[in-house]
Amino acid sequence: MKRFNLSAWAVSHPTLVLFLMIILGVAGFFSYQKLGRAEDPFFTVKVVNVSVMWPGATAQEMQTQVADPIEKKLQELPYFEKVQTYSKPAFAAMQVTFRDSTPPKEVPYLFYLLRKKLVDVQGQLPSGILGPVVNDEFSDVDSILYMMTGDGADYAQLKKTAEGFRQRLLKVPGVTKVDVYGTQDERIFVEFSHAKLATLGITPQALFDSLAKQNNVTPAGTVETSSQRVPLRVTGALDGAKAVAETPVESNGRVFRLGDIATVTHGYVDPPSFMVRQEGKPAIGIGVVTAKGANILELGKDVEKATSEFMKAVPQGIEVKLIADQPKVVEHAVSEFVHSFMEALVIVLFVSFLALGWRTGIVVALSVPLVLGIVFIVMNSMSLDLHRITLGALIIALGLLVDDAIIAVEMMVVKMEQGWDRVRAASFAWESTAFPMLTGTLVTAAGFLPIGFANSAVGEYAGGIFWIVAIALVASWFVAVIFTPYIGIKLLPDMKHHNHDPHAVYETRMYRGLRAIVKWCVDHRITVVAATVGVFVLSIVGFGHVQQQFFPLSERPELFLQLRLPEGTAFNVTEKSVQEAEKLLKDDKDISTYTAYVGQGSPRFWLGLNPQLPNEAFAEIVIIAKGVEARERIKAKIEHAVAEGALTEARVRVDRFNFGPPVGFPVQFRVIGPDANRVRDIAYQVRDVMRQNKNVKDVQLDWNEQSPYLKLVVDQDRARAMGLTPQEVSQSLAMLISGAQVTTIRDGIEKVGVVARAVPSERLDLAHVGDLTITSRGGVAVPLQQIAKIEYSHEEPILWRRNRDMAITVRSDVVDGVQAPDVTSQISPKLQEIRNHLEPAYRIEAGGAFEESAKGNASIFILFPMMVMVMLTLLMIQLQSFSRLFLVFLTAPLGIVGASFGLNVANAPFGFVALLGLIALAGMIMRNTVILVDQIETDVSQGLTRREAIVEATVRRARPVVLTALAAILAMIPLSRSAFWGPMAITIMGGLFVATFLTLLYLPGLYALWFRKSLDEAGTAGQPEGALQHGSDAQLAFPLAEAAE
Repeated sequence: MKRFNLSAWAVSHPTLVLFLMIILGVAGFFSYQKLGRAEDPFFTVKVVNVSVMWPGATAQEMQTQVADPIEKKLQELPYFEKVQTYSKPAFAAMQVTFRDSTPPKEVPYLFYLLRKKLVDVQGQLPSGILGPVVNDEFSDVDSILYMMTGDGADYAQLKKTAEGFRQRLLKVPGVTKVDVYGTQDERIFVEFSHAKLATLGITPQALFDSLAKQNNVTPAGTVETSSQRVPLRVTGALDGAKAVAETPVESNGRVFRLGDIATVTHGYVDPPSFMVRQEGKPAIGIGVVTAKGANILELGKDVEKATSEFMKAVPQGIEVKLIADQPKVVEHAVSEFVHSFMEALVIVLFVSFLALGWRTGIVVALSVPLVLGIVFIVMNSMSLDLHRITLGALIIALGLLVDDAIIAVEMMVVKMEQGWDRVRAASFAWESTAFPMLTGTLVTAAGFLPIGFANSAVGEYAGGIFWIVAIALVASWFVAVIFTPYIGIKLLPDMKHHNHDPHAVYETRMYRGLRAIVKWCVDHRITVVAATVGVFVLSIVGFGHVQQQFFPLSERPELFLQLRLPEGTAFNVTEKSVQEAEKLLKDDKDISTYTAYVGQGSPRFWLGLNPQLPNEAFAEIVIIAKGVEARERIKAKIEHAVAEGALTEARVRVDRFNFGPPVGFPVQFRVIGPDANRVRDIAYQVRDVMRQNKNVKDVQLDWNEQSPYLKLVVDQDRARAMGLTPQEVSQSLAMLISGAQVTTIRDGIEKVGVVARAVPSERLDLAHVGDLTITSRGGVAVPLQQIAKIEYSHEEPILWRRNRDMAITVRSDVVDGVQAPDVTSQISPKLQEIRNHLEPAYRIEAGGAFEESAKGNASIFILFPMMVMVMLTLLMIQLQSFSRLFLVFLTAPLGIVGASFGLNVANAPFGFVALLGLIALAGMIMRNTVILVDQIETDVSQGLTRREAIVEATVRRARPVVLTALAAILAMIPLSRSAFWGPMAITIMGGLFVATFLTLLYLPGLYALWFRKSLDEAGTAGQPEGALQHGSDAQLAFPLAEAAE
């Protein structure tokens, strides 16, 4: 019975095969057009912010009464990792983070559970709290961010325009939502002087009542006539500052006009909590969120069109500036990739043309579009987008996917040179190398297994690599056995026969030289193996000198200038700092634009941004430089200015983008324990140790300074005698100093609050707090100092906790050119001294890039055993002998030699991406070994002695082995320039380069050493070819056992 031969089938059905080729090409082309485009792969942010307000509470009360019960409840959630809480007077915010290994599809359900738990806990919270409010929309990224500014326009006009703009953008297909940032709510302030009211005998309460009663919406009834129903409406609703000023106020029988006894002004929330400034002018930000899977390039064009249409109708002086434009970035990234891809393609084809002659080269070249067509079709059906990860993976796959075609074509050419006819030569590849090739292909794909199934943010981020490479490799095998023989028959030139001596092909000078070298290796096998082991040990040592990193710096032009002022700083002070910083940036030639966000971080216009908690003492300026070199110049300039004494009131940090999941500060150590003061002492010690390291800069604690407050000790007896309770005192004071909202004016869709408060001279003067008067129930005005003693005191302005323990993070940036995980590893052992003296309840943990990187690597190493199992199984199916399996597996680690060499020479850091390269290298190396070992066995079964078989097989496989390695190495050249893929490309290039030599020299030595007892025994020639792969290898598999007998 003849075994089924797929290649022979393909050759005998040429029309069908041609049709399939055309269909695949066309379908692939259309799939490529349809693929979603993005800059980075989507990954789920497993973070939720919960905030609660309780007006009047201290930080300590917020923590014990409000945050603690909520934290306890949240700890019951599945996949819960940590809750970080900060409490400050009247406000607490909690950031809940779920474990890295949470499956992304569970996340929405977890967010729902979290809301449910918050409802359950509501009963345990004190009355009078507002919230808890949940914000879980961090996975929304503003792909397009506009800033709207207006010369001479106030916030009210800007807001109206922004609302219209938002409305217009929502109609664009592919836009899911439009966020508006930095709008300031309008207010009408009624400011009265205490003293003046007291002389007139009017209580503040009388003011409020008259305003509220004037503006209420109360139905006045309806009149039913014979034919219809007519409602009655009483007018008098207030419609602006003027109307408020006209309101009559009645007291002791006299009626005053409000405008006469108080000043009425129109303004905005004071103090504001969040402001946006565009190049020094107040602005409103408009962010566009793209629907998942939408083609962002199309969206960019549509939004641009909508914007230019809208701007035609806008009042003079209002302008819109585009400050974050992802479609453009993506377009640039995709075109740059296509460019790299073309380069790689040209290199690969050049290699095959050079080595195989141009007609043979074309056969290999034609396999590339076919494989890509299949890949795009599968990507489309799996809804994988084109982004940084998949594009890089395609280039990696490019170097590997021509391997199969090269091996198949090379086999065909050799057979034709030996005088076979085309059809027989075309189907021979199937009989000889199809199965070792398939095993090799699958083993290579298995090398990428861990990243495809890693359960972590990093796995979700970079998981696409596995899918792309695996699809491409499997597709390339099918192409090599079905389409390549067909193309070969059509295109290969006629070969001149070497007078029918099958070995004449391998008698050229080059092959003779190679044969001599291989013979030498077989004879001096112990030297060869020992030398290889020596080199391997050296390279492991060399690896120690390579810098470690998590993810590399990005090539994006943005810089973040962060200002952190002492906790408890007033908003206007933060704003002044920002204005100072803006002066530094004004008129800089390298800057294309800059935007300041005061009181909060910038919106998330890029996946890798960490959500910042709102804080009046924090501001961030996003600077967009004109390029990467410009970015570095600006960074140096700002750092220089700060060193010279600019912006002394703030902690300044200039940060660039990093690829990969967000990290925050690169070097962090957390000090955790029950007592705040003890934790702070330990943190100071940690800070001192960190400062001794010259690679860190600006070491700081995330909270330490205490802030002042005024304590009013109410004399209970006197207050009661006056008819006042502490609650009334607090309420009256709050109203006088911060103001109380008395009513709301309805203006179109806006609601404008009317706020009454004391005039600034009385309100903002600490020294005269005692003179403020409080009206008792009897209507008597009582000065505050008669019923209360005023004391100054200090309190913790903010308390940070992590999982219900006090936590202070000591954190810092690193000097340029140094990798954060290295710095953490340098500092960690020095903290041992402090750790030894800690009480059991206290601990110090490493955070930052080090921790994130460890998490990512752990998720990959968990899958390591699975990968090894898969590889062993595949190899065993192919080799069916333990000794050979072991032989092949021994060559896998040799990639480390080249990788270590490559990274040290190129001075590239070894990060997460390079780690993937190193793991994948093992598969690529074993692929060549499998084909070689299989060839040796085939030769032995054809009657050669084992010594001859080793030499001859190596000589025969040399050309395809060197060619496939060259193709893969040279295809990586375009990738090695990229910041993200560079280290991985260098790892693979170095590893493959060295491994190819080792396959041709070390493997014959190792093989000869392994089977040294039976080197000169001949196999039995009578066996059919190919029988070997199917299990008649009893006499080969245990030569040692025979020799022992």
